Amino acid sequence: MIRRMTAAAALAAIALCSAPAAAQGVSLKLPASLKEQSPAAYNVRFETSAGVFVAHVEREWAPKAADRFFNLVKNGFYDGVRFYRSVPNFMAQFGLHGDPTLTALWSRQMFSPDPVKHSNKRMTLAFAMGGNPMTASTQVFLSFRDNSSLDGQGFAAFADIVEGQDVAAKLYTGYGDMPQRGGRGPDTARIVKEGNAYLEKEFPKLDFIKKATIEK
Repeated sequence: MIRRMTAAAALAAIALCSAPAAAQGVSLKLPASLKEQSPAAYNVRFETSAGVFVAHVEREWAPKAADRFFNLVKNGFYDGVRFYRSVPNFMAQFGLHGDPTLTALWSRQMFSPDPVKHSNKRMTLAFAMGGNPMTASTQVFLSFRDNSSLDGQGFAAFADIVEGQDVAAKLYTGYGDMPQRGGRGPDTARIVKEGNAYLEKEFPKLDFIKKATIEK
C-alpha cells in the first residue's frame, strides 16, 4: 500500500529537528492560503537529477488532487525534494519536504480522496494516502508499472507522464523500499525529523527534483 507519513509524526518533528529551516516563501508557510483552483488541464515540467519529464494533469480526473498539486508546484514546494521511496517495478514516491518545518505544516493540510476515474496505469501520478480515514496532503507516487490494482483502494490518478517516460523510468531504485518493508531505503520518520540533511548524507544516490514548474 502507498501510505503518507501521519500528521502526528510530522508535527513531532518540529520539536525534534535541530537543523535550521531552509529559507522559504511566505506562501508555503501559510498552507491554508493556497486554495487556487487549477486550470482544467495543465502540464508540469520536472527538471530532475535524472533528466526532464512532463506530467499532464486533467482536473476532471481528480479535482481535489489537481488543485492541491497545482498550488504546491506553483509555489515551489517540490523544488529540491527527493524521490525518497523508489521501489523497482513498482513506484517512486516524493513529497516530504527538505525542510522539516514545512513537512509538519503541510501534513495538517489533508484532503479526502477523489473518486477514481483515471486508473493507476504505468507512468501516472497519484497522491499517497493514510489508512482510516484515507487522506492525502503532499506525497505523490509515480507508477513504474500498471498499478491498476490500487484503484480499488481509492488511489485516484490525476496525471499522466507524457514526455520523458524514459527519464522517469530510470529514477534511482538501488536502495529499495523503506526499512519497515524490508528494504534498505530511507526511514520516513527520520526524513520527517531531519529533511534533506539526512537524505543527502546517508542516501546520496537518490534522484531529486531540481525544479517543478507549471506549463499551461
